[in-house]
Amino acid sequence: MSDVNPAPVLPASGGTGPAGGRRGKGRRKRQRDDIMVPEVEFSSYYGRQIVKPAPWKNEIPAYLYMGGLAAGSALVAAGGEMTGRTELQRNGRLVALAALGGSTVALVSDLGKPSRFYNMMRTVKLTSPMSVGSWILAGFGAFTGVAAFSEVMKQVLPEDVPGARLWPIGDRLASLGAGAFSAPLAAYTAVLLADTATPTWHSSYKELPFVFVGSAMAAAGGAAMVTTSPRETAPARRMALGGAVLEVGAHRLMERSMGLTAEPLHTGKAATYLKVSKACMYAGAALTAVGGRRRPLAVLAGLALNAGSALTRFGVFEAGIASAKDPKYTVVPQRERIARRQADAAEAVRSGATTAIGD
Repeated sequence: MSDVNPAPVLPASGGTGPAGGRRGKGRRKRQRDDIMVPEVEFSSYYGRQIVKPAPWKNEIPAYLYMGGLAAGSALVAAGGEMTGRTELQRNGRLVALAALGGSTVALVSDLGKPSRFYNMMRTVKLTSPMSVGSWILAGFGAFTGVAAFSEVMKQVLPEDVPGARLWPIGDRLASLGAGAFSAPLAAYTAVLLADTATPTWHSSYKELPFVFVGSAMAAAGGAAMVTTSPRETAPARRMALGGAVLEVGAHRLMERSMGLTAEPLHTGKAATYLKVSKACMYAGAALTAVGGRRRPLAVLAGLALNAGSALTRFGVFEAGIASAKDPKYTVVPQRERIARRQADAAEAVRSGATTAIGD
């Protein structure tokens, strides 16, 4: 005989059994309704978007690339001004102004109308990367515009014009001001992406600024090699090589630290962009080291470095959009973080108990 007694079958109230009385008829009716209405199935988060993908188009990675090119070119121009390389200074300033104009057009195009860009300048919010970045862009644009205007005026105005002695002072201040804003401008776009809830962007917050800064340095050095005689581009060549090494190295560290959220970097359009980007960076760096003093090879190296810099931005952008569409990259890291917190809490409790027993 079994040790477990079977549960008694209680008669329905209002009748003599399960089929008796008014409630028995109601129960039979509900059973028929259950047959007609399908049972509700529970579905997990997998297969459903949790994070809404950013509504950005290709204008944003183009803005990221041209903003980095503008920042690095202003730094190249400042270096040319400080070392007496007039051609490098002039071309760096003009490239910075052109890239800044292109990035502004791309940003306004994504926003839809210029008034939205102006509205971002109405407040200052230090906890918002968008607000801080808008003011960085404005400050950089002001100094870059003055520096480019000064460069043009030096070619137009005679040397004996009134106030000509004061002109070099303003020229140097404009150059130094644009150079001071270069590093923040090159890095803030990475902070802007990492501050979102997009899994791949958010998990790369430690290394992505270094990737973008290195990419900007490589692009700016490459642009200088394209536009300037090799006689004056020695600092730009060193900058291009350092930027290429920094971008590739920081990108590898980023992939190792991201864990699961690094997968979108190796799939789809993002993988294609990033593979070609690395090939361009390697080729550009090799050409710079071997033939950077020869004009044809220097031009090819500069073009390769700029192509690699642009494709890096497009690859990171596409990987972020793909990670937002697959909830796996949101749910799995969250569960891993919860498990780690629970394990740490349990370890802390065990350590406390051991200490109390020892005391």
